[in-house]
Amino acid sequence: MKTAAFAIFDVGKTNKKLLLFDEEFRPIEEQSQIFPETSDADGFPCDDLSLLNSWLLDHWENLRLRSDILLKGVNFSAYGASFVHLDAQGTAIRPVYNYLKPLSADLQAQFYADIQQHDGQDQDAFAAITCSPIMGMLNSGLQLYWLACTQPEAFHQIKTALHLPQYLSYLLSGEKFSDYTSIGCHTALWDFQAGAYHPWVKRWGIEEKLAPITKDPIATVKDGVMIGVGLHDSSAALLPYLLRGKEPFLLLSTGTWCINLNPFNEEHLSPQALRCDCLAYLMPKGNPVKASRVFFGREHDHQVERIAKHYRVEAGFYKKLSGREQVSIQSGFVPACMEGTGPVLGMQNGTWDFSTCADAITAYHSLMRGLMDLLKISIELVDNGVPKFYVDGGFAKNPIFMQLLAADFPNKQIEALEFHQATALGALMHLKNGQAYQQSMPLFT
Repeated sequence: MKTAAFAIFDVGKTNKKLLLFDEEFRPIEEQSQIFPETSDADGFPCDDLSLLNSWLLDHWENLRLRSDILLKGVNFSAYGASFVHLDAQGTAIRPVYNYLKPLSADLQAQFYADIQQHDGQDQDAFAAITCSPIMGMLNSGLQLYWLACTQPEAFHQIKTALHLPQYLSYLLSGEKFSDYTSIGCHTALWDFQAGAYHPWVKRWGIEEKLAPITKDPIATVKDGVMIGVGLHDSSAALLPYLLRGKEPFLLLSTGTWCINLNPFNEEHLSPQALRCDCLAYLMPKGNPVKASRVFFGREHDHQVERIAKHYRVEAGFYKKLSGREQVSIQSGFVPACMEGTGPVLGMQNGTWDFSTCADAITAYHSLMRGLMDLLKISIELVDNGVPKFYVDGGFAKNPIFMQLLAADFPNKQIEALEFHQATALGALMHLKNGQAYQQSMPLFT
């Protein structure tokens, strides 16, 4: 007898996952893969779109041919700040530009000068209206501006620019949509006050290249299989926790970034908060969620690599630590990957000297203390007294992370891994329950 199943393609910056769930939201299978990166024309690393396409389409065909499952639906979650550019025939014609790719200071200054001239908004006012701290290519709308200014012929060839989660949906459905969760992730495209694209988007001919916005979780039904529109991963990860109950909470979604999401903080973002890497995300119905960010996982991995090399230990040495090790913490941590991001104004990249640490274990504990100091500041920017923290993602399994978080916030109830694979589960809930759960939660109406 076949098992009714739903498939979720969860595309992270590092790991690409396929997860299967049954009708009761229980996990059936999980597969994970890491792809080698390729480079764009400037030699900057980026995701290899051809590998991503083949991986998704091959799994899609295999799922439909399997004799043990009855596939009822598929949905997608993916990292934000990324576009796939299609020509008039629907073929991808540009790389998936890496959101870490530098944007020249001159071009960025030109952009904000244009905003000042035509919209009467300085950088702080624009950032507040779009809930988008000034982050270069991480403001994915500026990727389109960059193309329009530096490669006008290539820009002209673009018929449709799809956010990455919606591109994955398009591969299977053939339907082109934009959704609020992708539009709202620090893109600099959306005017949160007006509830519409910011005027610059139309002025530069970008709005006409963006697919229609939909609130419907389903793009189409093909051969009896619902194909979802897709969701930005951070917004997807929040959904299972919102459905759990009405007690206010803050979610720490950990991974390459640690994104602290507080759907119960309705305070307007101030220019100061925006300068400290606070922002707002949009939920599937277009409702804002206040958030702050730290480039936690990227910094962690960079420093772990340095520590392992210096002390000649295996790269995964820290995974064996319990947090009960007796060490003498070294102060003075300096991040190497956070310039222009994070909760500390003017923070610049540097080289952390951990050579006085007795061993790799001491260095790792010192690293985590330094990272948690930054995370604590970031959390406090959006915490308005909620009683509970949920921790989702890879660092929920890190005992040192969890112990330090509990020590830094002794008055909070802290729970880890309340939902297995919350990002994928949120994408599944959005697909399967659609209007039913959205109508039951005031946040989404």
